[in-house]
Amino acid sequence: MKPTRTTEVPCTEEKRRLISSFFGEETFTPAVMKEKLPRDIFENFMEIINQGKKLDLATANSIAHAMKEWALEKGATHYSHWFQPMTSLTAEKHDAFIEPLENGEVIERFSGKQLAQGEPDASSFPSGGIRSTFEARGYTVWDPTSPAFIMRRGKGITLCIPSVFLSYTGEALDNKTPLLRSISAIDKSALRMLKLLGNRKAKRVVATLGPEQEYFLINREYYNKRQDLVLTGRTLIGSPPSKGQQLEDHYFGTIKERILTFMHEVEEELFALGIPAKTRHNEVAPSQFELAPIFEEANIAVDHNQLLMQTLKKIAARNGLVALLHEKPFAGINGSGKHVNWSLSDDTGNNLLNPGNTPHDNIQFLMFLVATIRAVYLYGDLLRVSVASSANDHRLGANEAPPAIISVFIGEQLTKILESIESGAITDASNAAIIELGISQLPLISKDNTDRNRTSPFAFTGNKFEFRAVGSRQSISLPTTVLNTIVAESLDYLADKLEKKDGTNIKQNVIDIIQEEMKAIKPILFNGDNYSKKWETEAGKRGLPNKKNLPASMPDLVSQKNINLFQKYNVLSEVEVRSRYHIRIERYCKKLDIEAMTLYKLVKGHVIPASVLYQKELAQSIQNVQAALGGDCDLEAQKGLLKKISQWITSLIKSIEKVNEMREQALTIEDEQKQAEYFCNEIKPEMEKSREICDKLEELVCDELWSLPKFWEMLFLS
Repeated sequence: MKPTRTTEVPCTEEKRRLISSFFGEETFTPAVMKEKLPRDIFENFMEIINQGKKLDLATANSIAHAMKEWALEKGATHYSHWFQPMTSLTAEKHDAFIEPLENGEVIERFSGKQLAQGEPDASSFPSGGIRSTFEARGYTVWDPTSPAFIMRRGKGITLCIPSVFLSYTGEALDNKTPLLRSISAIDKSALRMLKLLGNRKAKRVVATLGPEQEYFLINREYYNKRQDLVLTGRTLIGSPPSKGQQLEDHYFGTIKERILTFMHEVEEELFALGIPAKTRHNEVAPSQFELAPIFEEANIAVDHNQLLMQTLKKIAARNGLVALLHEKPFAGINGSGKHVNWSLSDDTGNNLLNPGNTPHDNIQFLMFLVATIRAVYLYGDLLRVSVASSANDHRLGANEAPPAIISVFIGEQLTKILESIESGAITDASNAAIIELGISQLPLISKDNTDRNRTSPFAFTGNKFEFRAVGSRQSISLPTTVLNTIVAESLDYLADKLEKKDGTNIKQNVIDIIQEEMKAIKPILFNGDNYSKKWETEAGKRGLPNKKNLPASMPDLVSQKNINLFQKYNVLSEVEVRSRYHIRIERYCKKLDIEAMTLYKLVKGHVIPASVLYQKELAQSIQNVQAALGGDCDLEAQKGLLKKISQWITSLIKSIEKVNEMREQALTIEDEQKQAEYFCNEIKPEMEKSREICDKLEELVCDELWSLPKFWEMLFLS
């Protein structure tokens, strides 16, 4: 008799909860607010969020009380205005809920005024000259569009309130403020365009993001032995392993049990915070992984990505690991990016970059598509600036990353459609002619109707654009701010043209405008291999800039064209734009200075002593063999090896001393742009020369003397 099968799955541990049962439980969501607030207060608050109404004190007090009670139920003892200064990190100052009573006791209290505004010391945050160091006053102001959440670290449980960070005189000292302004700008410009196209239903348009996060994991014991990893986030020396990624066996491979445990713990925390982590997998390089969320509104997606990076680091430490978010932690091995998928949606649920099934939808799609292409054509320099950093300079243009040349990939099908309109092959804007273009068939083929071009920095992938040049550890706020602003400008430009035409045939007017615009903007379109030297030459002929590093790119941020753009849409004032230029140039120089100092100390304290010891052992061995065997032995090979090591040690000493001398010279250069260029063009090449010698010595010096963990040890986790 056959044994009966049971549908019960054996389980040695407590059954896991459904994700839906605890998703967002650590977040003060609208659902929680609706439950805890009086109905009129809740409805008023939702109008404040959706319609931009001003927050009144009575509503703030009611929300603060409900938020405090909810946080206390979660075990929180403190609250913090959680903000994003211009460091790409987050910041927080914790205040206890307590308020003293006259009898010496305390009571938990939290007012609307405390919720709405905080006052951290702003003197030590980068301001780019907006304020003097001795001027400490700054304000954090609650951002009600992003929900408060509970942060747990060890025994500490804190209510975190997403906030903007402003100077005493009102300038933005953070990344969130310009992002919120750009969200408002794209909303206004997109709604204007929709109305001109006959869409009267939409009342709000939001930018949506889905940032894919790449990262490395290594054992903490190895990390702690690498001064370069601890201080700079990347290995400044190290020879690539014999086996790297060439067999392509790690990509989408079976996830090891230890890593899957880590991933599960990460996702449990993310789900509890309401972060919709969707996809996890092995990436191309050994010990490299990716985590991707579902699309969210831009402001929330930016906050969630910051929390995601913090969570990766926290859970890694709990598991004896370290999460490396640097764009290029290992030379010769693929680096990490953060592919930011960007789109626009209205409040009726329509994706404005979805081709749709009707002629009206097709026309709307074409207008928003061309507006985005035009924006990248005119402001590709700004997009390049938005992803420039000392770390990302190592990655952009490498085999796994898009080049520094900004171009747009839209695939063969869309290219043919736009070329047909531009050439005049399609002039009739009747419903039948629009359908015949083939746009309405795109959703029927596939959501991603184009083959993915992994070499393109800015690729259309069916119903969104994927900005692939973003660095893995940078905040996505600036790239998103730039995207929102430049597309808002293009939509307004096209709306101006549309308004000047006879409004009796909107579809025909759109076709005519697209035909005019494509003649000018088509140089930005490229569907080929962005890594090829042919494209670099072709891009030059097309007039597309190729700024390969931050010092070359940063002056574009403060060009009058770009300052005027930010001012026009009230995203950044000229003072705020220039402050960001100064901050990023200064941080670039400081980071390279730290790398140069770290390399110097690593070479002097480890590489040279280990190499000299090996040189001594080899010399002693040659002497001993010579003494034992006399003239009967052939020691030319050993002597050649000794000579080679001696020459490399001498060359390394000269090179690393030169690095240090150049570093000291760089610090005397007062002009920050020239200082950055000197670090980039003079010091970095000498550092690479020192590294090259170090890596040769690593391959020869015996493991007993070479105490630094090697790439093969760090990259192949057990």
